[in-house]
Amino acid sequence: METMKRRGMLLGLVAGMLLTGMGCSTGDGEKGWKPLFDGTDTAGWKGFGKAAFPEQGWVIQDGWLHHVAGAGGGDIITRETFTDFELEFDWRIAPGGNSGVKYLIDERRGSPVGHEYQVIDDAAHPDAAHGPKRQTAALYDALAPSEAPTLPAGGINRSRIVMRGYNVQHWLNGRRVLDYQLESEALMEAKAASKFKGEARWGTRFPTPILLQDHRDAVWFRNIRIRSL
Repeated sequence: METMKRRGMLLGLVAGMLLTGMGCSTGDGEKGWKPLFDGTDTAGWKGFGKAAFPEQGWVIQDGWLHHVAGAGGGDIITRETFTDFELEFDWRIAPGGNSGVKYLIDERRGSPVGHEYQVIDDAAHPDAAHGPKRQTAALYDALAPSEAPTLPAGGINRSRIVMRGYNVQHWLNGRRVLDYQLESEALMEAKAASKFKGEARWGTRFPTPILLQDHRDAVWFRNIRIRSL
């Protein structure tokens, strides 16, 4: 009887440990996180291809980094680059709006072509009507998410991008919705069928800044943070 009791306690302890770890992506809680935008300061950002942060278009508003519709300013990127990382951010999009968070970006190529975590109003923006490869949390125009647990335009979503080695994951509101391998045969097939088929470095691995897209629509980002893996 005592042996059975001890065995039950051990099983309960193991189960508790597993349940505790289920909510953590790397198992080390808050360790290593670095804010990229803390709601007050854009010092870690600059315009794509520029030395300084844009003087128009992007503003800090109630703790959000907000792009004003039609105001210009262009895409913005982090001054720092990353290789293996976990990126988290909150976002909301205006009705009918479109934006994105990009990675595997190289400023030297002169254009902000890269891998895009799509941020869009799936219900109202015409680009989303082309199908799931252009909808929220997709690898834009290449790979569709397995599901899209996104809130309607105006709702606050929580997203995550994880790049560890050649594996990349897209998360949306607590669910892993896309998982792919850089430089894999499957990704190269998806590339060949996409608008990026002629882009030499698309699908390869290299150090990258993080980019927030100016798609001329109103979009808000906050709680942007990253940690190296």
